[in-house]
Formats: sequence, C-alpha cells, structure tokens
Amino acid sequence: MLILGTLKVWGSGNYLAEIQLSGSTAAYLDSVPVARNIDSAEMTVGRQVIVAIPENNPSDAVVIAVFTV
Repeated sequence: MLILGTLKVWGSGNYLAEIQLSGSTAAYLDSVPVARNIDSAEMTVGRQVIVAIPENNPSDAVVIAVFTV
C-alpha cells in the first residue's frame, strides 16, 4: 500500500522520519526509515512524502519519495 503524508520530524543522522498521514490530524507514523537514495537536503519539514507499507504492516513502512505540491 502507498500512502501520502507530511514530514513532521526528520533525523538526518539516523535517516528516520515522523510522518503525519494525509487526511488525519491525529494519525502519525514514528521512526519511519527513509530510502537512502533520497538526499537529506530534500527532507524539509512540511514537505509531502510517499510511504510504502508492505502488506499493510506499519512497522515495515518506508519513505520512498518526497515532493512539493
């Protein structure tokens, strides 16, 4: 499953992010790994991200893209 979200917290040292899920003010994913092919400079708080969640298991989620709307 692919979902959209907003980057709320970025950890450049460990490449982990906190993501607020689109359409929800209360749903967050914490400590989500970010694909290493995404440049750290692109991970600006407030940007939109695409998160892949294999087999609907949030513990396996990974940020696969970042973009600006």
